[in-house]
Parts: sequence; C-alpha cells; structure tokens
Amino acid sequence: MSDTLNILFIGDIVGLNGLAMVTKFLKSLAEKHDAEAVIVNGENIYDGKALSKKHAEELFAAGAHIITSGNHIWERWETRPLLREERRILRPLNYPRENGGSGYAVFITKEGTKVGVLNVQGRVFLPPIDDPFKAAEWAVQNIREVTPIILVDMHAEASAEKQAMGFFLDGKVSAVVGTHTHVQTADERILPKGTAYITDVGMSGPYDSCVGLRTDIAIKRFMLGTPHKYETATGEVKIAGVILQVDRETGHALSIERIIFPEFENKAKPVAEEVKTEAVLVEG
Repeated sequence: MSDTLNILFIGDIVGLNGLAMVTKFLKSLAEKHDAEAVIVNGENIYDGKALSKKHAEELFAAGAHIITSGNHIWERWETRPLLREERRILRPLNYPRENGGSGYAVFITKEGTKVGVLNVQGRVFLPPIDDPFKAAEWAVQNIREVTPIILVDMHAEASAEKQAMGFFLDGKVSAVVGTHTHVQTADERILPKGTAYITDVGMSGPYDSCVGLRTDIAIKRFMLGTPHKYETATGEVKIAGVILQVDRETGHALSIERIIFPEFENKAKPVAEEVKTEAVLVEG
C-alpha cells in the first residue's frame, strides 16, 4: 500500500443531466487519478434543489463513498427522512440538531484507510444558523480520534468566509474545499501548515447557464427583481472538482489539482463576415 492517498471530490451536481454525466464518468475519473476515496456534493440534483433516494443510490453505485450537501438540501421534504436513514449523505453540521441527519462521517477505503468527511455551511449571505467555526472545531476533534485524514466541504457564499475556515483549520484537516457558488476558482494551494484549500471546486452540470439556471430566467430575475421558477439549463455538461494527494500517516496534503471534464476549448468560434455601414450625421 502506498504511503499516500488520493481523494477525488466532485463539486455541486446540478440537475439530472449533471447527475447522468457524473454517474457515467465517475469511475473512470477515479481510476484515471488513482482515487481511493470519492466524495461528491449532491444538493442541487433535483431541479436544483436537494436529491432523492434514487439519485443517491445512483451515485453510490457509481463509486461515491460520501455525498455532501448545503442549504438547498432542505427544500424537498422527501429528502429529510433520507438524511436520517442514510449516514453516507451529509447535511451541514451547524444547522440545529433537531433537523436530523449527520454533519460528518468516517468511512474505510478499500485499502483499509479511514477517511473523515465534514460538511459545514457559512453564514454570510445565507441563513443565520449556528457558528460553522465552533461546529467544525468540535467535529474535527472527534474525527481526529479516529483518523488524521479529514476533508471539509465548506458550503458558503462569501469567499472570505471560506478562506477564514481554511486558515482556521490549517494543519488540523487534510483539505478545506469550497462549494455553493458553482464557479471554479483558480486559488488552489497548500496552506502553511499542510491543509489543501480551494475557494470553490466548481459545478458539475450545464455550463451554458448561469450557475446551472437557464440564462433567460436568470436575466429576468436580475432585471425585474422578482422571483421566477427555477429551471435547470440544458446543453453542454461538464464535471468539476479537485484531486487531492494526502499523506496517510499525518493527514497532511501533498498536492491539490483542479479538474474539469471535458476541458473548455477556449477557442474563438467563426463568425459571419462583418457588415460595414457608414455613420450618418443627423442634425437636430
């Protein structure tokens, strides 16, 4: 057995097209990156809100060990009993405990390594729930009694709050990875005390969209300032996430790499020949 462990974390899965893409390619991505542990965020599968038992079963069958979530996990009532029944599906720990469900879990990989996963949610621009820092500190102390390998899904809106959590837990966990904003950031790094960090791992879903929402509906929301029904976009689907390499003994991160599949081409598309017109001066 190698001295290092590779962990694959897949960012927020949006819609059924996102789910289909992830379940189709999750095993091959894990094999490509030699990932022994696979974690996915599944809070946006069911038309952008929560997930069903069937969705969870598909992800576990595809190779996911743990499913994390966030604020949208509560928006379909059928998900709530699922949180109580299935300990491999996490909800943010810092919601009041009366909501049921688990905020962290420890699983054992095929090589016999114990991996802890913690899910917490920020409070800036989000519901005023319990303190994520105190909740994380308490949970990490408990998990470290079992294993030093701990991944934290920090589900938050504000980049500064995510960064603060990264530095707060630096040296105590293997990685703090941000979710919720759906736009992959380019700030992946190893913090001074050995914790891997990225502000947001990105979205696994339709990219011809506004963070998964149909662009026409998103524009109406912004221009009119009123609610409009959420409809997941269609079109090109990509998988976004990170691959982490961790020391099995210390739990310290050795590397973090952003992934997006398939990659963006970033090439200019051919356009029709420009029609030249003459300016007309109008006297008024």
